[in-house]
Amino acid sequence: MFADFSNELKRYNYLLSETDAAYHEASSKLGLPDSSMIVLYTILDSGDPCPLRDICQNAGISKQTVNSALRRLEAEGILFLENADGKNKTVHLTKEGQKLAEATAGKIMKLENDIFSSWTEEAVNQYLALTERYLHDFKARLNRLQSF
Repeated sequence: MFADFSNELKRYNYLLSETDAAYHEASSKLGLPDSSMIVLYTILDSGDPCPLRDICQNAGISKQTVNSALRRLEAEGILFLENADGKNKTVHLTKEGQKLAEATAGKIMKLENDIFSSWTEEAVNQYLALTERYLHDFKARLNRLQSF
C-alpha cells in the first residue's frame, strides 16, 4: 500500500520538481552542466578565493559531484585549486573563470535578486521562514526514519 499524498504534498512535489527543472534549463541555456553552474554559483556567493570545504558544504550536491565538476572546470582553465594549509584547499577563479562565472552564475543571481526585490519584505521573510521550517522538520524526521 502506498502512502496517501495530500493535494498540498502533490503541489509541493510538483513545484520542487519544476524549480529543479527551471534551474537545469537555466544552466543549459547558459551552456554549463548543472554541477559546474552550482560550483561557480557557490564561488560567487562565498567569494573568490573560496575554501573547498565551503563549496562541499554549501553546493547541495555530493562531494564526488563537486570534485568531478572541479576537475572539469580546472581542465578548461576556469579555476585552479591551491593548498591553503595542511589538508585544506582553496578554489580560485582564473580571469577566464571570473568572466564565465559572471556571465552564467552571476546572471542567475541577478535573476533571483530581481524576483526577491519584486516581493514585499514580508513575503520574502515568510517564504524563507517556511522553507527553512520545512527543511528543519524534514531533517528531524529523517533522523528517525528506519530502513526496512
